[in-house]
Amino acid sequence: MQIRKARIKDVSQIHRLINYYAEKGIVLPRSLSELYEHIRDYTVIEEDGTVCGACALGICWEDLAEIRSLVVSEDRKGKGYGIMLVQECIDEAKQLGVKRIFVLTYIPEFFEKFGFKRIKKSLLPHKIWADCLKCPKFPDCDEIAMSLSL
Repeated sequence: MQIRKARIKDVSQIHRLINYYAEKGIVLPRSLSELYEHIRDYTVIEEDGTVCGACALGICWEDLAEIRSLVVSEDRKGKGYGIMLVQECIDEAKQLGVKRIFVLTYIPEFFEKFGFKRIKKSLLPHKIWADCLKCPKFPDCDEIAMSLSL
């Protein structure tokens, strides 16, 4: 098992994983073009040549980043891969000098383990809602907003 920054050759596997969970309404779908454009945002876990987990750290502003598209293949759940991916994103945000990370999630208990606190969505800048326009649940978002100060 190896955790590393994503490479171009990983895009199709990341795409498959993300859209598997997007069909279940757990994450937003991502097109291949979006993934190629934002490949530098992604960290993956590779095992035996297969990408079995992915997560992105998107920079929103000089002091704000978002953890998004956290996915782990069904057969690897429970092995701590999600924890490793989120921790890698937090570490990267610290290295970049980001002061705050947010996440929109259906599993707040998972992110509370890292120190994320629930916040009102209205506290997030309007700029971050561009992705929400692609969501089938828009404008009735039922995700929970959480934030972590670094």
